[in-house]
Amino acid sequence: MTAQEQMSWDNEPILVVEHLSMRFGGLVAVNDLSFRAGRGEITAIIGPNGAGKTTVFNCVTGFYRPTEGRMALVHGDAAALKAHLGPVTAHDRSFAKFPDGAVFLLERLPDHLVARHARVARTFQNIRLFQGMTVLENLLVAQHNPLMYASSFTVGGLIGLPGFRNAEKAAVERAVHWLEKVNLVQRADDPAGDLPYGDQRRLEIARAMCSDPVLLCLDEPAAGLNPRESAALNELLLSIRHDTGTSILLIEHDMSVVMEISDHVIVLDYGVKIADGRPDEVKNDAKVIAAYLGVEDEAEVAEVAEEVGLD
Repeated sequence: MTAQEQMSWDNEPILVVEHLSMRFGGLVAVNDLSFRAGRGEITAIIGPNGAGKTTVFNCVTGFYRPTEGRMALVHGDAAALKAHLGPVTAHDRSFAKFPDGAVFLLERLPDHLVARHARVARTFQNIRLFQGMTVLENLLVAQHNPLMYASSFTVGGLIGLPGFRNAEKAAVERAVHWLEKVNLVQRADDPAGDLPYGDQRRLEIARAMCSDPVLLCLDEPAAGLNPRESAALNELLLSIRHDTGTSILLIEHDMSVVMEISDHVIVLDYGVKIADGRPDEVKNDAKVIAAYLGVEDEAEVAEVAEEVGLD
């Protein structure tokens, strides 16, 4: 297999980030960052605290408008759409539809359109469930937009039009499907806030998947999980990739998660990309280990890497 064939994220990308920069006054949080995330793959962004990882997520998901750069989300056949990426930028459009798919320029879309039209979903480092709603209701809320359309914006729901009843049934079926995937069917009627921490993490992922994303962005999903829960998370994310084809963009400090499930790893340090490749390539890069762990002397790298499981 050639090097070009191995770099599947270049051959079949779902997300193309080019020269992304984000400045807050005099602070440069992300500096001239370019990378690609492969279609149907798990791409991890790692780096020390303050490296700019969450800033990248906030740009991709529309929470921040980047200072510079382009972020193209590609629906459909990426190879066929490659020729269209240039004209989209030239005409200064945020979205363009072609016979073989569509391209969304995320830096020009507000966050609600990134979620609704570009179909990018995310979770947060700090859990943001509706704690007082039931587990099932949290998953139905994620399907609010199609339900509102089916109800003709509440009127159809009030009078029980068949179209709304069918959409409501489909929404419940989708929610139950994801509750089964995360082993929470038995807790469907319990308040989400009553769930153990690890269950809440999985519920957040299930809620995001109920919006039918093409790109799922997970901000430290393993944070606070014990080893058993981290192993269950790995199984869940691998099954999402395998069963749905959803592409996953992941920020994570737990290297056991990153190295076990990722197809592609990008390393940031002070907002700059210092490595980009497969997990086995990245974990053996002394520069990466030194930067990630804050080790200045490369002679210390092997010792520290062994302690944290990067050897």
